[in-house]
Amino acid sequence: MKKLKNILLFILLGSTVVSCYTARKSATEGSPKVKNVIFMIGDGMGVAHTYAAMSVSDKPLNIERCEITGLQKTFSANNYITDSGAAGTTLASGKKTNNGAIGVDDQGKKVKTLLEIAEENGLATGLVSTSSVTHATPASFIAHQSSRGSYEDIAKDFLKTDIDVFIGGGSDHFAKRADGLNLLDSLKSKGYEVDTSLDMIMKSIAGKLAGFTAPLQNPYRLKGRGDMLPASTGKAIEILKKNPKGFFLMVEGSQIDWAAHAHAADTTIDETLDFDKAVGVALDFAQQDGHTLVVITADHETGGVTITGGDRNAKTVKLAFSTSGHTAVMVPVYAFGPGSGKFTGIYDNTELFKKILTTYKFSKKTIKAE
Repeated sequence: MKKLKNILLFILLGSTVVSCYTARKSATEGSPKVKNVIFMIGDGMGVAHTYAAMSVSDKPLNIERCEITGLQKTFSANNYITDSGAAGTTLASGKKTNNGAIGVDDQGKKVKTLLEIAEENGLATGLVSTSSVTHATPASFIAHQSSRGSYEDIAKDFLKTDIDVFIGGGSDHFAKRADGLNLLDSLKSKGYEVDTSLDMIMKSIAGKLAGFTAPLQNPYRLKGRGDMLPASTGKAIEILKKNPKGFFLMVEGSQIDWAAHAHAADTTIDETLDFDKAVGVALDFAQQDGHTLVVITADHETGGVTITGGDRNAKTVKLAFSTSGHTAVMVPVYAFGPGSGKFTGIYDNTELFKKILTTYKFSKKTIKAE
């Protein structure tokens, strides 16, 4: 009898190990194939920002649906504390660069981005941001400039790509320029529908869309932006999913960073919750589609945010800020869908580019060097 019990226990333990191995393998090496990647960046969003949002929410955050988590290091080529230009460039290209640079390495040489590689492989591409589309993080995926402040030059770089959809602020950098050019007309000549309000964007049935939601920067959600980010994320997916080869989409929640710089605790939390709504849109699509990898992270932490008190029953938290700038602490990575298992662990921010690129399984011959 004792021998029989031991045999049954061995079988039970063995089946448990196999089950765990199979689940882990399905998140890494197993099918299905990754056709689409949605790369979501909460600018300035550290673990404290995320947990503060969890603490006040009436229901679990969408981010909590991700079973795979990791941590990434954020330092730039020339500074222990990165800025958004350097961090965005590294996330986009896998190359370290100096603070303030956009789409170039630390020697000023142009680097190829995930968006550009996706285009070369026939995928549809898109950018969505609550900042202007010419701001540091979205610009890092599409532009190549020595200074993140060269907004008009960054706008011209949009015309050098075949990006299918981009939505955010910044229309003045295309239309009210020092050189007198009207790049909105140039976009139209390249086949883009150019919309200048969220209402127009949401009604669009265009295949190529340049959607502007503000002349420069959008306001905070609490100050009138509303559901621009989750709505625009859904619209971008709607357009991009028409490509049978797949797509790459970068979505940025820009103003988590801005609110943390300003030590505006309520707004910091609200912007994090708004970003999480966009995460929910992406995860819902990925769950239904079955061939979509969603990666959620930050470019750096902002504010040195700590949670110094709160009430779980009242859904309140008290935040403290140690700086008005960025910090060097590691930031979280959350992943969902096929290939997500690659994103567990602790690694440098250069690795996210490599991990995303390998999930697509592009032929090395199709990844052209600069």
